[in-house]
Amino acid sequence: MSTYPYPMLERPFVEFRKAEGKPFRNVSEWIQTLPPSGEYRFENYDAVILGIPLSRSSISASAASEAPNALRSAWKYFSTYHIEADVELNGMGILDIGDVKQSITDIAASYKAIREVMYAMRMNHPHTLPICLGGDHSVTARLVQGWKKAHPEQTIGLLQFDTHFDLRSLDEGPTNGTPMRLLIEEGIVKGEHIHTLGVHGFFNSQALKHYADQSGVTYKTMTQMRKYGISRTVKESLDALSEDVDIIYVTVDMDVLDVAFAPGAPAATPGGMRTDELFEAVFLAGQASKAASMDIVCLDPRLDVREATIKAGVHVMLCFLSGYWDRKQKEMSID
Repeated sequence: MSTYPYPMLERPFVEFRKAEGKPFRNVSEWIQTLPPSGEYRFENYDAVILGIPLSRSSISASAASEAPNALRSAWKYFSTYHIEADVELNGMGILDIGDVKQSITDIAASYKAIREVMYAMRMNHPHTLPICLGGDHSVTARLVQGWKKAHPEQTIGLLQFDTHFDLRSLDEGPTNGTPMRLLIEEGIVKGEHIHTLGVHGFFNSQALKHYADQSGVTYKTMTQMRKYGISRTVKESLDALSEDVDIIYVTVDMDVLDVAFAPGAPAATPGGMRTDELFEAVFLAGQASKAASMDIVCLDPRLDVREATIKAGVHVMLCFLSGYWDRKQKEMSID
């Protein structure tokens, strides 16, 4: 572990520093980076941000590898105060440790690096909440593999916001359409411990639905979610998972949003979520007592229009963190 975090990781492309003696004014002044001195005090941080710049395994042509830095560049637009929830994030210590090093040509080597970085994170600072910025959706399987390697005794549940099941056959190799199937078939996550919210329209085959049914995957369509209520649906999934698993990993594929709200998600389609619905959902997910990690994937800055999808991605991250911090503040007040 002596190579962690550097040179195991690439340092962030920009280093943020909070000016001493002045209040935080935006997220870029709140999120910190590690000093070049090598004196790393992870105990001062509650959450850690990791970039995963991989998109070569995407079924759709994608520059999702550019998303981590695009998201970082947009932090300056946001304050640390969530007015609807009345949550101030200033008190949370948060650290950007940079990006997983990726091979130019060897996807298998890139996957191994992702898996090993998550393992190293859990070994070096297991108290922190990992926020992972992809990258295409194939990275989720590798991150969960790394978590399981670090915590083999834990039962993992997945709350997935997605237009697609991501249960495609592995016969053609791992892609951003296969992460849930890979985790099921490797025995890392049971099918009944996967809840997929947001599927809709004509973007999943009947064969994939049958596989989901046979594997025990719980899924809700957008029509079902809206009739039942977004909050109620999400809470029901969180409650069901919490009864059966030790930790909940939350994965947000940005193509769950309607294409009108996410032009920068390569596989976004008509009929998806509105941004306000997704923000509400991830805030609730962050509040769940067993929510332990989250990722944001499948966002292509080169397709985006006026940074609409990038800003939505940052908002998703901040809503999840707001839910998490609200929960932690309440837990501390009880103690």
